[in-house]
Amino acid sequence: MVDDFERPASPWHQGEVELQRAAGVAAQMDPIGRRVLRPFLLDQHREFYSLLPFIVIGAVDPEGTPWATIRAGTPGFLHSPDPLTLDVNARREPADPAERGMEDGDAVGLVGVDLVTRRRNRLNGTIRRSSDEGFTVGVEQSFGNCPRYIQNRNLSWVRDPASPSPATTVVSDRLDDGARRIIAAADTFFVASYADREDAERQVDVSHRGGKPGFIRIGPDGGLTVPDFNGNLFFNTLGNFMVNPRAGLLFVDHETGGMLQVTGKVEVILNSPDIAAFEGAERLWRVMPEKIVWRPDALPLRWTFAEGGFSPSSLATGSWPEADRRLRATDAQGQG
Repeated sequence: MVDDFERPASPWHQGEVELQRAAGVAAQMDPIGRRVLRPFLLDQHREFYSLLPFIVIGAVDPEGTPWATIRAGTPGFLHSPDPLTLDVNARREPADPAERGMEDGDAVGLVGVDLVTRRRNRLNGTIRRSSDEGFTVGVEQSFGNCPRYIQNRNLSWVRDPASPSPATTVVSDRLDDGARRIIAAADTFFVASYADREDAERQVDVSHRGGKPGFIRIGPDGGLTVPDFNGNLFFNTLGNFMVNPRAGLLFVDHETGGMLQVTGKVEVILNSPDIAAFEGAERLWRVMPEKIVWRPDALPLRWTFAEGGFSPSSLATGSWPEADRRLRATDAQGQG
């Protein structure tokens, strides 16, 4: 029998373990984590990344602010020369607030998503950079994700990915009407988060979130409330929030290529009547935006929704108007 002090360190950090315990799955997730969180890329993952036309990146700027962003390129712009390395051949984008967190030695998270097959894989690691034309990520963790909540979209190119957008970036400290429209209509977004682990290593994560349009509630104060649906129980994102309540959100305007990047403070909500009222929600999290960056025409890609493109898992979930109706009905019964 191996004593506790001889056991290898947990594959999960403190915040992830806390939420796994709250969900009653900590014991089962420890061996799962040791098996599926790999310090290298499987050959199938190496091939997968090379087929993608874009990659989602989570980065942290020098002020400790997380940002989610996208780099696009013709398939092959992502290349894994060996299982420990992923090359990203994409030029710097000075207008991108995430760029300041993508220097040599910076920790980053990446998620590759194929919106046609609903396949996705994630990794985090450390940047090695020697030029403005691209960088390399040394892999520290790599793992696959399930296809749930990913909507099917087809893509097309509108310009050479090496050509920068001529549009002017708009920076604000609050959501304007345009930003609110994009968020209210969103069925997909990405979220960056990070934790400084007990071993002093920074772990950055970026994750996909999906649901039916209306699954993000915009409060009167501009706060964004998001349901957390049934998933793989890793709690990478929410676990990071437990130890470092900051998030970077990315919403893409699929018709124009615009990117809305939002960063702010986070609250994880484990007990609320709203959880039971929102179909499929197991917990909630709320972001109070502090900085908003709107980059029109930032992406050289455009997406069109595929016929029958909603994920069956997304269709099984609710929306805030539906949840509000349930809450009002419950209140009425209580007063009857």
